[in-house]
Amino acid sequence: MSLSRLLVATLVLGSVAGTAFLAREVETPGQKMTDAASKFLGGLDGGQAKKAAFDFDDKERFRWFFTPQQKAKKSTRFGLPLADMTDDQKKLAHTLLKAGTSENGYKNVTTIISLESILADFEKGSGPVRDPQWYFFTVFGKPTKTGKWGWRVEGHHLSLNFTVDAGKIVSATPFFLGSNPAEVKAGKSKGLRPLPESIDQFRALVKLLTDDQKDIAKQAKLFPEIEEAVKTPGVGKPVGLTAYNMTAPQKVALQKLIDAYADRMPTAVADYERAQMKEAGFDKIHFAYAGSEAVAGKPYSYRIQGPTFVIEFVNEQADAGKNAANHIHSSWRNIKGDFGLDAK
Repeated sequence: MSLSRLLVATLVLGSVAGTAFLAREVETPGQKMTDAASKFLGGLDGGQAKKAAFDFDDKERFRWFFTPQQKAKKSTRFGLPLADMTDDQKKLAHTLLKAGTSENGYKNVTTIISLESILADFEKGSGPVRDPQWYFFTVFGKPTKTGKWGWRVEGHHLSLNFTVDAGKIVSATPFFLGSNPAEVKAGKSKGLRPLPESIDQFRALVKLLTDDQKDIAKQAKLFPEIEEAVKTPGVGKPVGLTAYNMTAPQKVALQKLIDAYADRMPTAVADYERAQMKEAGFDKIHFAYAGSEAVAGKPYSYRIQGPTFVIEFVNEQADAGKNAANHIHSSWRNIKGDFGLDAK
């Protein structure tokens, strides 16, 4: 063999070996989550670990809340808050949070947390305690790559819940994000919109509907508030306009609205949810809304429901500055049951 051919062969083999090595080194989202949770727990002292760690089967795993949860100016949540962590421990907590979100999802979450400072400045202590350090991390079971375990991060307007089995994320729901205000109306953060896609993509879809389609999609009453502390979303049978009865451009707009929620999750998790949705039948998805068509200051809500998932969005409350319909709640749920459980 000539020297030139030998060099080419060596480079090819090296490239193949390098690719194989990289393939072995790339971790799945579930493995990253498991490693991050193990490091987070390993960085806590005994007293902190008692607050943060629960048995996998503990009922607390299903007690998820996005409302303030406080009494006499003290939080009643379980878990370890950021307030009780050192800077290094906070970094480990945020690494875990990043493992449960996409880049955009992490930005959404941190922006929502930052709103607590804005609310505190605005309310001057007249309302509930607003503290960006009051976000609580809880791990259920032992994070291993062979068994079942779960974790949660939760606080005002945030509740992310994950279940992992043998290093694979088997549930990323309930996945709740909210924002008060939905758009900051004054101050140095004026114009900030923490969850713009959930509003803009809704508006874009409704704009494409015909009057006859709106007659089917629009409901007489606003949808009720998203229900906390339940394992299964009690939304009943789907209502509204089916994707089957939409045009191709309308279906694209519906998919973009769904993606606004799915893309808050890690890419592999979002892709899995989309695959499940496609397998169950995209045309079976129902879209319904009530109230305004995302008109500023006018309440509205919407729901997207398929055989495998339900998206709920509510913008019916005034914000802390009494600006009407500027306080949003949004969630992605598993229609058959969250936390990796089948509905009973």
